[in-house]
Amino acid sequence: QVQLVESGGGLVQAGGSLRLSCAASGSIVSINAMGWYRRAPGKQRELVATIARAGSTNYADSVKGRFTISRDNAKNTVYLQMNSLKPEDTAVYYCNANAFSSINRSWDNYWGQGTQVTVSS
Repeated sequence: QVQLVESGGGLVQAGGSLRLSCAASGSIVSINAMGWYRRAPGKQRELVATIARAGSTNYADSVKGRFTISRDNAKNTVYLQMNSLKPEDTAVYYCNANAFSSINRSWDNYWGQGTQVTVSS
């Protein structure tokens, strides 16, 4: 199967920065889109940013101009640089990848376990 492992979460003061990483491993043949989602306490999971294999990006309005998504296809890794963090960015951040597995022989969505980001005011 395909495993996604996130890292880089933590506690930061408002206005600070964090960089999240997510590395995909396992029976990967190819990865299409990758992205970051988040779930704040008491809220539904929401899209933060996505990036296509060729590099085109899409952002939630709430993070435009503050967050930057990027990827390294050779390393099967996606990053999220988060600047000018606000308390409302506090959430568990999840990595997502649309990947073709040599075991399933199909395109499927895979999720990481999540990493906590807490922004104090």
